Amino acid sequence: MTASLHERSLVIDGLQICSWSREIFEEQHAAGLSAVNCTCSIWEGFAATMENVATFRARIKENADILRPISDVADIEAAKSEKRVGVILGFQNTWAIEDRIDRLELFHGLGVRVIQMTYNTQNLVGAGCWESHDGGLSDYGRDVLAEMNRLGILADLSHVGSQTAADVVEASESPVVYSHVCPHALNPHPRNKTDDQIRAVVERGGLVGVTLLPWFLNADGVASRDDYLGAIEHMIDVAGEESIAIGTDFMQGYGLEFLTWLRRDKGVGRLLAPMPDPNAALVAAPTGLERIATLPTLTAAMESRGWSNQRIERVLGLNWLRLFGDVWQN
Repeated sequence: MTASLHERSLVIDGLQICSWSREIFEEQHAAGLSAVNCTCSIWEGFAATMENVATFRARIKENADILRPISDVADIEAAKSEKRVGVILGFQNTWAIEDRIDRLELFHGLGVRVIQMTYNTQNLVGAGCWESHDGGLSDYGRDVLAEMNRLGILADLSHVGSQTAADVVEASESPVVYSHVCPHALNPHPRNKTDDQIRAVVERGGLVGVTLLPWFLNADGVASRDDYLGAIEHMIDVAGEESIAIGTDFMQGYGLEFLTWLRRDKGVGRLLAPMPDPNAALVAAPTGLERIATLPTLTAAMESRGWSNQRIERVLGLNWLRLFGDVWQN
């Protein structure tokens, strides 16, 4: 029997933030994922992030039958051929280094390859998308970015304020990414990105990963697999199929308590955005894509919409592979 297009393709998810367990890893494996950017720091400072990284590295070893650590693109290609899931360690905040730029090299040595500049609010680097005033990238932030460029750590702008993001795009010597966003043109949510913001990243060699979280896809917080594909198609119309990918932001295994922690400033402060209905808060995925294991149906739906094999393979993983190669080459 001929393998399906999904089985043949390199499949890379630009971001997942799950309650990491053997069950989650088995779903990633069953879904045919070749590599995943796995979040291991958000609001945590240095010490707590070190604990998280140590725990994750131990989990990779414990589950070596289906997982493989990723340091470069050759590792991703090997993970695909070995039918294992490549684990890319990623942070969603630079607060993990606190005020010590030299800690970037330490984390890079431990396998961290993607770091988001800010998470929703202000830190030492710049402003987040829910900060009331965005003063742009700080001088310290410029030094952090320069060191990330030197090391080959990809700068993520998904939760970053518009001015800070624009400053990063302008200052970065390497391409940058929106790893998990939706188009503002389809839903004017503060976390969504305008067509101009999308083009600004892509024109400098970057990439945009599209999230499937329903409250970003549609104003009423209800969405389907077709809505997700429609958002991806809008991004392709804006920036081209060579620059768009998937960044699901699956939060599988978590519930309302975790979502509340994410939406509070620094995890404990003011609530940054209204919480969804408590009963709906646990449904953080569109109908038809409720779990990681359903990802092969996304490929089938792309085929049903008449996408070419080339477009599907690019969006599923080849675009991520190109970007990682461009940034991680150091």
